[in-house]
Amino acid sequence: MSDIVQLVSDFVGLNEKIPPLPEIIFALALSFMLMCLISFIYKATYRGADYSQDYVHTLIILGTVVSVVIMVVRGDSATAFGMFAAFSIIRFRRSVRQSRDIGFIFLAMAAGLGVGAREYQLAVVTTLIVCGAIYVFSKADIFAPKRLSHFLRIRVTNDVDYDSAFNACFEQYLTHHELISVESIQAGMMTELRYNVSLKDQNQPGGFVGALQQLNGNNRILLTASASTLVMSE
Repeated sequence: MSDIVQLVSDFVGLNEKIPPLPEIIFALALSFMLMCLISFIYKATYRGADYSQDYVHTLIILGTVVSVVIMVVRGDSATAFGMFAAFSIIRFRRSVRQSRDIGFIFLAMAAGLGVGAREYQLAVVTTLIVCGAIYVFSKADIFAPKRLSHFLRIRVTNDVDYDSAFNACFEQYLTHHELISVESIQAGMMTELRYNVSLKDQNQPGGFVGALQQLNGNNRILLTASASTLVMSE
């Protein structure tokens, strides 16, 4: 095994002081593959409503270019100072809406820096571990708060004690409910209640609505999916 590694190192030129052409090609290919992995993890774990393909392409370009820049300035202080002066006038003009987007930018830059500095093992291992952790945390929903699944509006007549009339139904069908407003409507003849609710089974809301209709005398009930539920179901 060590002989194979040594043979590959000699062919690529990893032991040379100045990276030869085969190593430059190898570094660019490695950087590109790591950026593609980071971009795939970003897309697979994204939960927002404003996914941008341009941002993903930017991650790939940014990490690969950082590798090239580090290879250029490595060991040359004059060139490094000139590159720093040039990059200091550049502004990242995209509006970053989520803090995790900034995290992925730094991850791409770190991987690119590792490859450009010829620390290939460090770049690969770090990228694999961080991407794996992000994927596991996302799929396992670790650190997630209680998510609102639906908005509920119920109209009841004034003879209904809404403080306790729906408690049994809520316990059967909901994991969480919160009364957010009570409004008198139709010249005081009826009352409209508004709730934030989370269904135990979000794919079958019909049973919940049917049970509520039996309790409110078949008056109007409106159950609307929240924006987070719509995004997660896509």
